[in-house]
Amino acid sequence: MRKRVLLRGPLLTRSGYGEQSRFALRALRSREDLFDVYIQPLQWGNTSWLNEITPERQWIDQTIEKTIAFIQQGGQFDISLQVTIPNEFERIAPVNIGYTAGIETTKVAHQWIQKGNEMDKIIVVSNHSRDVFVNTVYEAVHQETSEKAEFRLQTPIDSVNYPVKTFKELPDLDFELDYDFNFLAVAQFGPRKNLPNTIKWFIEEFRNEEVGLVLKTNIAKNCLMDREKVSADLNEFSRQFGDKKCKIYLLHGDMSDEEMHALYKHSQIKALVALPHGEGFGLPIFEAAYSGLPVVATGWSGQLDFLCDEEGGEHFYNVSYDIQPVQEQVVWEGVLIKESMWAYPREQSAKEQMRLCYERMANAETCETELMALEQNMRRLHENFSAEVMYGRFVQVFHNESILQEPEVIEII
Repeated sequence: MRKRVLLRGPLLTRSGYGEQSRFALRALRSREDLFDVYIQPLQWGNTSWLNEITPERQWIDQTIEKTIAFIQQGGQFDISLQVTIPNEFERIAPVNIGYTAGIETTKVAHQWIQKGNEMDKIIVVSNHSRDVFVNTVYEAVHQETSEKAEFRLQTPIDSVNYPVKTFKELPDLDFELDYDFNFLAVAQFGPRKNLPNTIKWFIEEFRNEEVGLVLKTNIAKNCLMDREKVSADLNEFSRQFGDKKCKIYLLHGDMSDEEMHALYKHSQIKALVALPHGEGFGLPIFEAAYSGLPVVATGWSGQLDFLCDEEGGEHFYNVSYDIQPVQEQVVWEGVLIKESMWAYPREQSAKEQMRLCYERMANAETCETELMALEQNMRRLHENFSAEVMYGRFVQVFHNESILQEPEVIEII
């Protein structure tokens, strides 16, 4: 018998959790023999909603209508799959599975442990997120006996990475940059992504050279007001560094998956630079890597699941870092706690790795060797993170027989 699964998450939003929700949906739809899927869409902060009309979107809209009718008729679900931060996990079905990006720091909030222990299963997107959940321990005191005890996650937890995306054809992007060599940074303009330092260190390293940095960014939405705010802030920030030959570009607005992958393949985009304090997974970094771009990145957190191979070999320009407490302004009660820490990329290492990447890719002899290594790494990622492999992995973790056991009639003698 197929299980009725309620997928509850922001799958229609342009956000990390939106991407995560859509992956979960596609994985469940890959086994329609096992799952009858229902959908309850959620908002995610101030992020924009998808507006493309695709066969998948039409199926989602029809399924949302089916879900509303099913609930109105008193229908009950067998399993809930809740794609959100753990604070919002609820018991709304006989079996409840929490699916979260997890955490970019070294410790999860005690609320996450409490809510996580109410679930039957937790799925996260990286080994980093899984390990932080498992290793976070609080000291608790029993209210009646006053005995001290460890308060930690008891619920089974597994990690499932994202799959690579493949396209039959990519569009031509109608823009041309001044220089042939440009770094790309894809990140929301917030404290965790560390864009101000990325820009500053790039300018200081390449001030008098014909090198560019393309920033695909926004603050919250891809609207005109957001673009004007980001543009004004970037202009003011850039002027602090005076005259320079290197270029900074802002790329703002909605881009489809095909357009983003065309950006990674653009002839003048030569490398991706990502210097975040921490990532649950790091989807743009992943997309750039399996698209064949060299990656300059902080050597810590979720991105190591794909930037390093099974033997621990590194396939990126590894930026050194220090683990220090999170900044006061990012503390978010119940989510990013002040007792936690994350990575602070080192300025000198970031500059050295950007320089090394530039020199190798700009030099004909070393570029050929680098391109061969990138091609080999692309094949590794496409093989190990194919949609077939990752959908199968998600279904295997989701369809755990120990928590989805069929009712059984036992004869009593």
